[in-house]
Amino acid sequence: MGILYNLKAQTASLRRAAFREGVAFIPFAALIVSLPRVLRGISCGHDFEFHLISWFETHRAWSQGILYPHWAQSPNWGAGEPRFVFYPPLSWILGAVLGYLMKWGWVSAVYIFLCLTATGLTTRALARSFLPIANATLAGVLATAAPYALFAAYERAAFSELAAAAMIPLLLLYALRKAGRPFDDRATPLAAPLTLIFAAIWLTNAPAGVIASYLLVFAAIAAAFFQRSWMPVLRAAIAGLIGLGLAALYLIPAAWEQRWIAINQVLDIGMRVQDSWLFARHGGPDMELHDQILRLVSTVLVFTATVALAALAHCLKSRKLSATDRPLWMPLALLIPIVVLLQFPVSALLWHLPKMQFLQFPWRWLIVLDVPFAVFLAAATPLASRRARIWSALGCTAVILISTAVASTFFHQLCDDEDDVANQVSVFKAGTGVDGIDEYAAVGSDNTLVSSDLPDACLVTDPTRDLGESDSTAGAASVPDWYPEQGSCDQTFTARLWQNEHKLLQIDSDHDGFIVLRLRRYPAWLITVNGQPTETPATREDGLIAVPVRAGPSTIEVRWTTTPDVVWGRWVSFAAVLLLVMLWVVERRRSSQPA
Repeated sequence: MGILYNLKAQTASLRRAAFREGVAFIPFAALIVSLPRVLRGISCGHDFEFHLISWFETHRAWSQGILYPHWAQSPNWGAGEPRFVFYPPLSWILGAVLGYLMKWGWVSAVYIFLCLTATGLTTRALARSFLPIANATLAGVLATAAPYALFAAYERAAFSELAAAAMIPLLLLYALRKAGRPFDDRATPLAAPLTLIFAAIWLTNAPAGVIASYLLVFAAIAAAFFQRSWMPVLRAAIAGLIGLGLAALYLIPAAWEQRWIAINQVLDIGMRVQDSWLFARHGGPDMELHDQILRLVSTVLVFTATVALAALAHCLKSRKLSATDRPLWMPLALLIPIVVLLQFPVSALLWHLPKMQFLQFPWRWLIVLDVPFAVFLAAATPLASRRARIWSALGCTAVILISTAVASTFFHQLCDDEDDVANQVSVFKAGTGVDGIDEYAAVGSDNTLVSSDLPDACLVTDPTRDLGESDSTAGAASVPDWYPEQGSCDQTFTARLWQNEHKLLQIDSDHDGFIVLRLRRYPAWLITVNGQPTETPATREDGLIAVPVRAGPSTIEVRWTTTPDVVWGRWVSFAAVLLLVMLWVVERRRSSQPA
């Protein structure tokens, strides 16, 4: 017995040592592929400004005592938008927290490093379920340098999508894994962790949440087929329902309040699925940039799929994948042709499934394709002998360095002076504002009509009057600008308090009229004049609020209110937390029962 005990203790010690040494390679690889942001500076990708402003706005809301902000003040030249109602919270919370720990110029680089490291660790965990520990660690290392991960990090600056992608391997792991016997090391709760992972993806990125929903269905059906049991389907159904309940504090308001904004503008030309089939081309200068990006990401997709299929074929030929583990690796293999199929018009019918159109780009499914790419490439790599490990290490190092060079050369987006972080910080502090997001505009309003440099409040006789003027020589894209000499305001006023979700003005108007606030309309605003709820504000095409006032002194107060849908979302999430605790307790008790 003593010999067996010592042998077991030594084995456990070796496993812990292997775990520590193996895991250390993953953040090191993530650090290498993050070097372009250190050597060449920040990459101002497509969504970089959006995320940066969101982090700034979160900081400002927290400084005002708002734990969960709803309104962003900077967009639309200071008139604001309900950005945080519709954008999942975990990504902007993480960015804002990092902003407290370091200078803003480092936040995006550290954010990417953390996401790539997390992707490597979760991919390693998935691969560890059916590969030797060395190959599983290699899979984690390769995942940090997966082509689409670097494309999302540098070309697109899609920070929330990058964070959500790190959880996709765990979703597959807990959806495909078979519950072990009592006292087996795999006899651990599966439904409860799967629930948390599914909810976390939805709370990080909405398109990734849609992908995760369909991926969960696929994994459950595949697991049920290979395991000859309906238990994976039941587990996925429970995890899906409770997971959506956990995310309800965000999902219910975001779904209900879409009727208050121009959400369909998210599917404008160039943002529709049918505009982004593999290597598609479109005529006209308006689609030139779109086609350029589409060619690049199509090349990334073809390369990723080709390498994944070639590695899978080698693994099957050399029998490197165990038949007993087929329920784990076969669904990963099936994902390769499925993702490729979704890139062609022949899959058009599938894109009419609920919410699939809101993915906008078929190539978003690359966050799933990166998983079999890393896992099968690692499985195909020889690591049995010392010589093979040396050559494989050199080859893996070459892959990491080449990926870094590709990211630096083809994906890295140099910042101009306007997009530089230091300038963005200055603009934010100055309060001049930035462009708004079209799909967050109030129904019936137009973001392009919002004037820049508006005062906090402007007294007018005609509530529909245009306040700013456009530069006729600058074309249709010119932003209207306001300045006092135009005479569009009879009087202007400065607010006593102008916070993200609380505005207070004391005015003394010369005549009856309307106070046009530098604030976009939204049903969650409660507006009072001298303590009494105001009449229905006049509708303006620029979406600004026009409040009727009488001549003389008035106190106008605007507060963000908690609408019923928000209350329902909180209660549903609270109930889901209780169900999750019950689920966890039941699973723990079942896993600890003796045979």
